[in-house]
Amino acid sequence: MLDIAWSELALIGAVALIVIGPKDLPKALRTMGYWVRKARLLAGEFQRHVDDMVREAELDDVKKQVDQLGRTDLKREIENTIDPTGDINKALRIDEPPPSLASIDEAKPVTEPVPVPEVSPTTASTPGEQGTKP
Repeated sequence: MLDIAWSELALIGAVALIVIGPKDLPKALRTMGYWVRKARLLAGEFQRHVDDMVREAELDDVKKQVDQLGRTDLKREIENTIDPTGDINKALRIDEPPPSLASIDEAKPVTEPVPVPEVSPTTASTPGEQGTKP
């Protein structure tokens, strides 16, 4: 950042000693240390905010990519990746598909109706005639 060599720093210290004087130099150095500390804290806070903004921007980009992946047809993408020309699909294709469950459900039952015996009025018994035959 600030590229100051030790020799340059010693020159600045000597000039400060002459200009400020030995009596007020410790107070000036303390005040300068206070302001440097404040500047570093502000710079650190600014850097954290910039990092947060970058992180949020990256998260927005990742969210857009995830949303875009959600809109793609995953099955078609996998098929295109594995078999882009369709040769494998053609080789595995069967000419007649097996019957589906829907066609089995639609089939009519083969059972025949059971005949019901007819009851004639002469063979029918009334409640009081049980046990007697005509």
